[in-house]
Amino acid sequence: MPVMEGKSLLFKHFAGIDSIPIILDVHTADEIVATVKAIAPSFGAINLEDIAAPLCFEIEDRLKEELPIPVFHDDQHGTAVVTLAGLINAAKITGRDLKESKFVVVGAGAAGTAIAKLLKLYGVGQILAVDSKGILSHSRGDLNEAKQLLLEHVDGSVDGDLADALNGADVFIGVSQPGLLTPELIKTMAKDPIVFAMANPTPEVMPDIAKAAGVAVMATGRSDFPNQVNNATAFPGIFRGALDNKVRMITDQHKIAAAEVIASLVENPSPDEIIPSVFDERLVPAIAKVII
Repeated sequence: MPVMEGKSLLFKHFAGIDSIPIILDVHTADEIVATVKAIAPSFGAINLEDIAAPLCFEIEDRLKEELPIPVFHDDQHGTAVVTLAGLINAAKITGRDLKESKFVVVGAGAAGTAIAKLLKLYGVGQILAVDSKGILSHSRGDLNEAKQLLLEHVDGSVDGDLADALNGADVFIGVSQPGLLTPELIKTMAKDPIVFAMANPTPEVMPDIAKAAGVAVMATGRSDFPNQVNNATAFPGIFRGALDNKVRMITDQHKIAAAEVIASLVENPSPDEIIPSVFDERLVPAIAKVII
């Protein structure tokens, strides 16, 4: 409940949206979908929170199809939108073309899956997804249904472990576990690599260690380091736009448009500023305009 109350306060403070935190003591997809559908007529939109993968994928997909109001799983898509926004500016700093870059996404849960899918839609270069057992590939026989579906959005022809994936990589995106990215691994990446280490509260690599190993642009999920990848940068404006513009469904095109707007609000990107502050008052109205 404290997490949900906090999210409701963010909706109100940043976007002027009244929201009600509702905790469900039901656990199957059928139960959650039925409960949300039953209460949906009272609401203008639904924000799903703290539903783990792979259950979250089925629940969101079913609710989006069956309800006439926007349904958005912030843990997935909010993270993906802000990550893409930061990458757009990080590419400018390092002189990269995202469409020709190699990405390694570590963590194949809700956030990692959403990030990989959005990057693919944006048209980036090679994407390798890595879980605790190595690179997700077509030769793996241990992938659950969600990870098998993820193979449609990443390069599934490559086998190996994290070290194999990172060799020559331009971008590391971590939504996994602390301390996973070592200086030795960073040094095998391309020159001036980009690292988004978003495990919380302890990232996959600490910023000082990453920069000493040659990382050019670093982002984390923490507010006490530069470049915080914070869902609250995106979701208030996305919901404000959906409500104001009577949008029935938040699409992938909406997410990309939101990411591009967020990136544009950093007028002169630098290694310590690729994402606008969550307190930037331009965010909500600017994002809302493109959710149409």
